[in-house]
Amino acid sequence: MNFVTVTELDHVAYVKLNRPDVRNAFNPEMIAEITHTFTNLEARKDLRAVVLQGEGKSFCAGADLNWMREMVNFSFIQNREDSKKLFGMFEAIAKCTLPVIGMIHGAAFGGALGLVAACDEVIAEEGTQFCFSEVKLGIAPAVISAFVQRKSVAGKVRPLMLSGVVFNPHVAQQAGLVTEVVPVGEGHNALQKVLHNYKQCGPEAVRETKKLLNDIGTMTWEQQRDRTTDLIAERRASAEGQEGLKSFLEKREPSWRA
Repeated sequence: MNFVTVTELDHVAYVKLNRPDVRNAFNPEMIAEITHTFTNLEARKDLRAVVLQGEGKSFCAGADLNWMREMVNFSFIQNREDSKKLFGMFEAIAKCTLPVIGMIHGAAFGGALGLVAACDEVIAEEGTQFCFSEVKLGIAPAVISAFVQRKSVAGKVRPLMLSGVVFNPHVAQQAGLVTEVVPVGEGHNALQKVLHNYKQCGPEAVRETKKLLNDIGTMTWEQQRDRTTDLIAERRASAEGQEGLKSFLEKREPSWRA
């Protein structure tokens, strides 16, 4: 059985978590599949975006119960190696230079919020429940914190991570985890608008912008100066940049919109 399914339509890859019987909870096999899937999608130059969603009633319930039972007997070294694979999954999504749009419904608990945080844009249905549930189990939202902190408003998300309270998509939006909240059944229409916006842009420019945004927070001021000035010079001289500038001046559509 594939724990992750991938379909493609109009240069968009739709990645769906496919364990609906356990609310798409993670296990090691699923983590490996998600990592492999996003690593492969990163190499695809014909795609314009990736949509991440869940099959069934919920987006993702976090860790699988059977996997959690196994963890009880893990040594420190086993737990660390296991956690590195989990980090690698979130990293594969976050570092994928294609725009990644999360479609969240039902529930996103525990590690599922790492998936949410790794997405570039998140559409959540009304009534979805969110929870950093780790502290309720005596553990910590440790692996996901690196991704959550990069995306969220620290002062908003901190009490949610410390208390383990269940919160709604509007609170998630205020915290910076969710981009848009839509009524149940309206997610498809909202998604099409988001995809349309990305398809208006130069595909190489979007990828290079995402690379820059991923890296700039770890650069010194001098590195930012060199990286940003080099990038704009490269984009202006590139075939895509030339086409974009010429189409603007000539008042016509650029080739990537044709």
